[in-house]
Amino acid sequence: MVRMPRKPPAPPPAPGADYAVTAQVGHLLRRAYQRHVALFQSEIPDAQLTAAQFVTLCAVRDMGACSLNDVVKRTAIDQATVRGVVERLSARGLITVSAHQRDGRKRALALTEAGANVVAATVPFAQRVTERTFGDFNPAERLALVYLLQRMAEMP
Repeated sequence: MVRMPRKPPAPPPAPGADYAVTAQVGHLLRRAYQRHVALFQSEIPDAQLTAAQFVTLCAVRDMGACSLNDVVKRTAIDQATVRGVVERLSARGLITVSAHQRDGRKRALALTEAGANVVAATVPFAQRVTERTFGDFNPAERLALVYLLQRMAEMP
């Protein structure tokens, strides 16, 4: 099989005067996320608990004992950030970090009883954050938004 040289893609057209950065999808996603995080911080009674920490606790709760890589895959939080999150959660006694049973180079994470209690106490507040994030969207708009965000997140 003879491979033809791949033609590089054409550069995108230069943005014109009608290009408004504040109308771009990336900008709007960032603003929506910033609003959501602000709502999380205002609703959650544990002032030390960040959104990333809560997501990590939920992931470990859902998966049971798991590796750091498992948490990275489940949460879509980068490895370096997850390491810092895990260190802070471990320091608070909310998760344990131990040597992996089959691979001593890996770390195994598990939720402690205190961690499980924090998750259970926080979930009702997190549900309210979700409601406040949706605002006055009707059920069809909520469904469409979640569907489109999931599709976007799963794109290559």
